Amino acid sequence: MAAASDKWLLEVRELHLAYGEHEVVHGLSFSLERGSIGCLLGPSGCGKTTVLRCIAGFEAVQEGEIRLNGKVVSRPGANLPPEKRRIGMVFQDYALFPHMTVGDNVAYGLAIRKIPRAERTTRVTDALRMVRLEGYEGRRPAQLSGGQRQRVALARALVNRPRVLLLDEPLGALDLKLRQEMQIELKAIQDEVGITFIYVTHDQEEALTMSDRIAVMSNGRVEQVGPPKEVYEEPSTAYVADFLGVSNLMDAKAAGATEGGCRVTLGEFALVAGQGEASTVGDCKVTIRPERVDLEPAGGGGQNAIPAIVERVVYVGSTLQVIVHLASGQTIQAWTPNDGDHDPHRSGDAVTARFPGEALRVLPLGEVSEEGFAAAAAKPA
Repeated sequence: MAAASDKWLLEVRELHLAYGEHEVVHGLSFSLERGSIGCLLGPSGCGKTTVLRCIAGFEAVQEGEIRLNGKVVSRPGANLPPEKRRIGMVFQDYALFPHMTVGDNVAYGLAIRKIPRAERTTRVTDALRMVRLEGYEGRRPAQLSGGQRQRVALARALVNRPRVLLLDEPLGALDLKLRQEMQIELKAIQDEVGITFIYVTHDQEEALTMSDRIAVMSNGRVEQVGPPKEVYEEPSTAYVADFLGVSNLMDAKAAGATEGGCRVTLGEFALVAGQGEASTVGDCKVTIRPERVDLEPAGGGGQNAIPAIVERVVYVGSTLQVIVHLASGQTIQAWTPNDGDHDPHRSGDAVTARFPGEALRVLPLGEVSEEGFAAAAAKPA
């Protein structure tokens, strides 16, 4: 945690929250700089939305504190009301009033605050321009597509000029193609308005696309945090490797450090894992992303090579997902580009699976990492 609070727009320190005997959030800490997008990524029930509700002021803090612009807004026994935090929130179901026009929906919060009509009109026009909905003021939500309704909800939050915008699974109700389009759209809007976003999702691709920093959560704790590339390429636990994207996780035995990394064995085959904890000894996990596995003609030797048999090939457009069974007993995936000319692998083919040392990572068994978000936030992206 940085000593100077003014370095961060938002700080969450040692947050705990329980419902009866069920602890939902356990000592969670993170900090976000102004103008960035932070993502809380994890499965349903891991505490993501609860953390968002605490930041917004809808849930009282039982232990720990939340600071905004260096000022405490939540701590045990003291909770600044939501309307005084200048925090906006966009929900998955959008929560638009069906009987109101788009303009009236966007202006609703301003009207409640008794902002003069002329200023309301100007701010609504500006907000709709930001989300590319100029001229839609007179329409009703039922006359809009799902993506347009999502943008109206975003405009309604932006019109209040929040310091922080919280987005709780905002694209979850959209189909895949529209969701992918809106990911790009939301990122562009955030770049334009410069507001700090905190984005909650269980969709790994969405987190990688949207975020400047990702905090991977499990059971109310932060497992790992960092820039998307770092968390994807350098998972610190088997949970992170397995949850974020697709990863080949294999049981192995480690024999400690050697030149180039850690010596590991899969069955009778010796490998060198160039990533992870080189000093690991004993039972461990090794992981490698499918796109980093090289499939070569059978008979290839050398370091980090294991004979294998192709079990099946799955066509997914630009990529072929090749399922192979290793001679060491594991079944893994290898992803190869689809060049469109021919299928390089067929079921039953004998191949050699090669694991580049710089892509193979050793993960010791035992306690998962509880790295604080704030400490990782200080690392360069």
